[in-house]
Amino acid sequence: MSSLPRVFLTREIPEPALARLRSHVEVDLWPEETAPAYQELVAHMSSADGLFSMAGDPIDAAAIAAAPKLRVISQMAVGVDNIDLAAAGRRAIPVGHTPGVLTETTADLAFGLILAVARRIAEADRFVRQGLWRAWTPWTMVGKDVWGATLGIIGMGGIGQGMARRALGFGMTVLYSAPRAKPEVAGATQVALEELLARSDFVSLHAPLKPETRGLIDARALSLMKPGAVLVNTARGAEVDQAALYEALRSGRLGGAGLDVTALEPIDPGDPLLRLPNVVITPHIGSASEATRLKMAELAVDNLLDGLQGRRPRFCANAASLPGASS
Repeated sequence: MSSLPRVFLTREIPEPALARLRSHVEVDLWPEETAPAYQELVAHMSSADGLFSMAGDPIDAAAIAAAPKLRVISQMAVGVDNIDLAAAGRRAIPVGHTPGVLTETTADLAFGLILAVARRIAEADRFVRQGLWRAWTPWTMVGKDVWGATLGIIGMGGIGQGMARRALGFGMTVLYSAPRAKPEVAGATQVALEELLARSDFVSLHAPLKPETRGLIDARALSLMKPGAVLVNTARGAEVDQAALYEALRSGRLGGAGLDVTALEPIDPGDPLLRLPNVVITPHIGSASEATRLKMAELAVDNLLDGLQGRRPRFCANAASLPGASS
């Protein structure tokens, strides 16, 4: 019988990181591409010393309570809204996460969604593949200018700041709404959320999911947006009222949307958003470059090994609730 600590890994990770993890722990690797169902998650956690999780794994108080040996949770993501941090803290279980390493890659994807929706790139690709391109005309797939437009950024953490830098390079006017001013982003102007919505040609969501941001972009917020504006969301699907968004798009009130996250993931194949030509939806790939996913995996391994060795993970999401943890 192995004397190594046992770690449940809820999805396969890049091989260099997986090999390093296997050299230190006994790995219980979930064998499927899809996430384990809640009952499977709890069953595998029940005998684990460590949990290596992904965004969306439902790690609630009951799951934590059913894992008496659990010493650390390490999530390969920045956000940890799927984890009951209070329940982990009561057990003195540190929760590691992976901020920083995915900032620029996610900002690339968010700005790419702006371009894709504004210039109708995905729609134009379908148009060509379906054999509909008969001749060049002055009105074929006419879209919106990004250069010189106004971008409103909701949430000005690392990814929001990355978006601001990209937008300034496109000659855009950059507005942002955040709890605190960010003077380090020269050229961006802090405004109230209502003003941002009313003035922006493009609105990009980058706020963490918290009680105050859940449903932040609801029917009222959408009604305040500039007619024909585009909404981009690479934060969390729960921050947008998806039914209200559909209605704003269907009615023509909004010009389009680019979504890397949705209320339900994967999105239901019957969701009416999928029938709209002016919506680009990607499968939560904000951080999906080879280099960044490897960096995330390596950092998550570091965090996990820190916790198993009695140290506070170098990036700990619940550090304030761990008075007994060593630094």
